[in-house]
Amino acid sequence: MPPWADGPGVVFIARTADELSVVCASARVPADVQAEHGWRALELHGPFLFTQSGVLASVLKPLAEAEIPIFAVSTFDTDYVLVPERHLEATVGVLRTAGHTVN
Repeated sequence: MPPWADGPGVVFIARTADELSVVCASARVPADVQAEHGWRALELHGPFLFTQSGVLASVLKPLAEAEIPIFAVSTFDTDYVLVPERHLEATVGVLRTAGHTVN
């Protein structure tokens, strides 16, 4: 893990043969690191059993239909959906219309 990524809040790190992806607070990302800033994370209230299907799809489908871009990450217990901050208000409205509770 890059030392600059660690700190309070949500941190996700994924490594493949081709890349290292880090999700963390924008303020911690050095200026010389390629980054996408301005995303907001929504936590789907878990934990979700691995036998449950469609949990993430129930959130992503209405957002896709509203043409709201997303970036999804999952942990053992729950899922997180990141949306561009400029779409946050619309995201909340779309999810509530789809029957989700948004706090």
